[in-house]
Amino acid sequence: MIEQLIVLTLITGGVYSLLAIGFSLIFGNARVINMAHTAFFMLAAYGLWYFMRRLGLDAVWAIVITLPAVTLVGILAYRFLINPIREHHAAVLLMTVAIAMAFQEAMTGIFGNDYWAIPALIPGFTDILGVSVLNQHLLTLGIVAVVIVAVWLILAKTKLGIALRATAQDAEVANLMGISVPRTLMITMGMATGLAAVAALAVAPLWTIYPAMWTPPLVMVLVIVVLGGLGSIRGAIIGAFIISLVEVSVTLFMPSYSYLKVVFAIVAMVVVLIVRPGGLFGVLFEEERL
Repeated sequence: MIEQLIVLTLITGGVYSLLAIGFSLIFGNARVINMAHTAFFMLAAYGLWYFMRRLGLDAVWAIVITLPAVTLVGILAYRFLINPIREHHAAVLLMTVAIAMAFQEAMTGIFGNDYWAIPALIPGFTDILGVSVLNQHLLTLGIVAVVIVAVWLILAKTKLGIALRATAQDAEVANLMGISVPRTLMITMGMATGLAAVAALAVAPLWTIYPAMWTPPLVMVLVIVVLGGLGSIRGAIIGAFIISLVEVSVTLFMPSYSYLKVVFAIVAMVVVLIVRPGGLFGVLFEEERL
């Protein structure tokens, strides 16, 4: 049971962390609360399933097509639907909800309300310290670790990262310093959507695919970013694993009450916010968000 707890917490926490990092990136830079974020997660899962199961493509080719396609959809959605109303936060909130519902209805219209599954990208088991671990679990953990390190390197070591952090600190000053804020925000949306797509590609063989699959992770992502501190990448990662531990513990140790896992996650968030109203890594100054 303990081994299951560790493995499932790492898997779920890794997926949630990728989703939460993307959500925090777009909020930290554009101040956009993107309620459609996990809808791109759903699109990527459907894309992988469609190219593998319907068209019979190899997993590698399915990923190569799906990842850039979903990222492009995210960029176009930002450019033509979100960016024109970005300064109006209530309108953005409603727009992103509408985008998510449109994606859900599109998947329902094309593929129906059926539930679908994808075979493991790497089948079989591996024995680790006497415990049999699915190779798909190991692949997912590897993908999560590589992507998190890559995001950190981009933010900390590259000119793009400097532009992202400068825009998050003060967009007007960044613009005066020669940084193209509109282009930076569009790149941020592309990164955020790409992270959601990578999370889906990593976990789709372990989850069930259906049109409304974007709603449960969205609730968890909202809990995570509030728990970790809005706009904080470090908070998003740590908060993801805390909420994952709570969710998996409820499922394993109280299976009769597993339907209450979201409630327990919200309770954990509330307890932390009572002690730290800004979240685990909430900050007082905008320039410290990233």
